[in-house]
Amino acid sequence: MQEMYMQYKGLLFKLAYQLTGSASDAEDVVHDVFLKLYDVPKEKLSEPKAYLCKMVTNRCYDLQKSARKKREQYFGEWLPEPLFHSSSSDDSIESVERGDLLSYAMIVLLERLTPTERVVFVLREALGFDYEEIAELMEKSAVNCRKLFSRARAKMGITSEELVHTETAPKELITDFLTALKQGNMKRMVSMLDPNVILVSDGGGKAKAAIFPIKTSDRVVRFLLGVLRKASMVEGTLKMEISQINEQPSYILRTHDGIHTVGIIHAEGNLIRNIYIIRNPDKLKHTGIQTY
Repeated sequence: MQEMYMQYKGLLFKLAYQLTGSASDAEDVVHDVFLKLYDVPKEKLSEPKAYLCKMVTNRCYDLQKSARKKREQYFGEWLPEPLFHSSSSDDSIESVERGDLLSYAMIVLLERLTPTERVVFVLREALGFDYEEIAELMEKSAVNCRKLFSRARAKMGITSEELVHTETAPKELITDFLTALKQGNMKRMVSMLDPNVILVSDGGGKAKAAIFPIKTSDRVVRFLLGVLRKASMVEGTLKMEISQINEQPSYILRTHDGIHTVGIIHAEGNLIRNIYIIRNPDKLKHTGIQTY
């Protein structure tokens, strides 16, 4: 059992995170699955990867359905929980796994899907399962799974010919943007933003955040400068640092009390297209952040 845990825990954690958008839920799912595994007859584990993925998928599917109801009552915008660290860095994971699909922008896109569409998309695109394997796991036909996958790509704005990819912002771009932010250089900040940039912030009703998305480069810059100024006045000295979150460079604002804000940037070309700001303390509990 221990050997199986070490071999598959990383794969299962990433699968659960992609299906739920929550690192804490993903850890709980993996823990629960391996506890239940003690009661599974050995003959059912002849293909452990498929069986474990099915167990994780079923558990996440139930979580997704209940989570959707909770999010209808969520205060303001809901964003996925950032993945500060991966428990799978030294795991033996099959090469078919798409690590780039852990990017935050991709996790946000997955929120557009129904629980069933999300499962099919992740199993197919992230783990490389063929439709027959997915059909068996989902107890559906292969034809139905193909349709679900096609529908998922359409909802995410990905054409049938297009590779699934989300472009993370390079460290240099984030560094330049934060420097301009600290200097209050509005002109420089605007030059690094796409004119149609969108900023989404999540405070969960427990921390100050914009209730609705903020659009256009000018409004986004004014919002960020205002937030930084108010935070400095209320919280005292703020420390900015670049960190590895969701396997991409991002930024963190700290005070003497701990993490104040996590910001994740999505770029298209050389311009910033999306900024995701997480301030809900419930989503900032994970430690182990690696800074540059």
